[in-house]
Amino acid sequence: MHLVIISGATRPRGRSNTAKIIDAFQKGYKEGGNTVEVWYLSDRKQWAGAAAAFAEQENILIALPLYVENIPGSLLEFLSCLSPKKEAGTRLAFLIQGGFPEGSQSRCCERYLETLPGQLGCEYGGTLIKGDMFGLGMTDEKSRKKMLEPFVEMGRYFADHGIFDKEKAYSFAAPEYMPKSQVRLFRLIGHFVQRIFMGRLAKQMGCKEALDAKPYEC
Repeated sequence: MHLVIISGATRPRGRSNTAKIIDAFQKGYKEGGNTVEVWYLSDRKQWAGAAAAFAEQENILIALPLYVENIPGSLLEFLSCLSPKKEAGTRLAFLIQGGFPEGSQSRCCERYLETLPGQLGCEYGGTLIKGDMFGLGMTDEKSRKKMLEPFVEMGRYFADHGIFDKEKAYSFAAPEYMPKSQVRLFRLIGHFVQRIFMGRLAKQMGCKEALDAKPYEC
């Protein structure tokens, strides 16, 4: 079975966590002899090819990062350019990844995506959600492989079933909510650790002022 994957990430492929997840997912998907083509919307030159693939193929997966409970604007722009399918038979599924660890943080976006296939003349193939992926591109190779292995397995699952079963996808997204004990621990010491980590990251990116600086405050 042939699968078209469209990446809605705005980062270039080499810096994109979504791209790394797609690579892992298609590795599992192709193990049984299936084929995959991937289009990256971060490269505007690929938009025409991605639109043509959407129009011509019947098995489509859109992968995207979650930005504060919203899908990237460039992906919305691309979707607005697509013509709805006139013939039934196309299945459209989604893969959401984000930095928030709780699956519940992505449910608002999931509800929107559930309505999207119908607007494009497609059947809904389910949504796979996974949070806590912010550090994927900053980890060492061993840790990154461990973080990506579940996506390889879900690629195999998708190849066998053609959809993301709701119960299976819900389990994959765990935890839905962080345990209260972990929330209490974060309130005690976690935010201090996070502040140090984000401060070091900001310096590496060239930031010269404190993260809580308020230069325009009266």
